[in-house]
Amino acid sequence: MENRQKFDGYAAQYDEWFMKNEQLFTSELKLFQKALGDISGKRLLSVGCGSGLFESNIDCSAVDGLEPSEDMGRIAEKRGIRIVKYGLIEDYQIPADTYDIIYFNGSSSYITDLLPVYEKCLAALKQGGKLILLDVPKESAFGCMYLLGKSLNTYDHEYLRDILLELPYPLELASSGVWHSTEEKIGVLKRLGVKEFVFYQTLTKNPMYTNEEPEEVSEGYKSGGYVAIIAQKPEV
Repeated sequence: MENRQKFDGYAAQYDEWFMKNEQLFTSELKLFQKALGDISGKRLLSVGCGSGLFESNIDCSAVDGLEPSEDMGRIAEKRGIRIVKYGLIEDYQIPADTYDIIYFNGSSSYITDLLPVYEKCLAALKQGGKLILLDVPKESAFGCMYLLGKSLNTYDHEYLRDILLELPYPLELASSGVWHSTEEKIGVLKRLGVKEFVFYQTLTKNPMYTNEEPEEVSEGYKSGGYVAIIAQKPEV
């Protein structure tokens, strides 16, 4: 399938974007760490782990990775993640009651049908486990910017002039995204029986200002350019 290799050939550009936008990366990393919480003694699965850039800033010895792109996954392995499969979550059977935390750090934005994927992940969590979804919401300023770039097939357009970061997210990756709203993901999780949620957000400034300085994490989800949904596995 074509979308198995969406990020093949873009591993260097992906890491470069975060390294060039260092303050933005620090803000997202703070959200990532806040959402995961204390992971000592826990087993984690990163769905679409990418290059393992975020995980390289935590103890990732207990993190398993699932990654469609071999380019990305090879880098993640060097950073300490154990790749359990090169492929799509849609094609992977996760053993039931295996993980304390399963998380999608941006990878939900590359999945069309969320319900069967989230259902599979909830089943793979231990009782009391958490499904964590970190994403650029479709409705955020970043989401609208990516969708406009995708529609125009370029960032070099008068509509986007003077509103972008100096180095915007690679257009090829933004264009291949599906982009879901936060409310859509909440709705899917509620359909699967999830009742307990916690929300955190960052990147609340307009995109062109988000790399000026790191931002502290705040509660909620209605203002962030990057949002974490923490869903507790429903009791059986």
